[in-house]
Amino acid sequence: MQAMKFFLDTHDRANQTFPAGLTPEQFEGFYALYEQACYAEGVVPLRTHVGYADGRAFCFNMAPDAEAVRRAHQRVGLPFDAIVEVATATPGDTFFRRPAA
Repeated sequence: MQAMKFFLDTHDRANQTFPAGLTPEQFEGFYALYEQACYAEGVVPLRTHVGYADGRAFCFNMAPDAEAVRRAHQRVGLPFDAIVEVATATPGDTFFRRPAA
């Protein structure tokens, strides 16, 4: 299996990267297409946070690289503001890496 990393991509209506007036019903239909595009590019969509009223979305994906996430977006014609590689920062991830005192 190929090594995977975590990526967060952002969408904002103010930047025309989030569809104006998108409803939860419309998002549900679109997301099914996005999932198919992700799997075709080797991307695993893990979670999406959507603020319908503010016109913003934050998508958390696992992928081999940012280019795979970019291609998944291109497949469905979805623009984005940024795709950023991120690391998990829970107390276990952060604090337990420290040497014992």
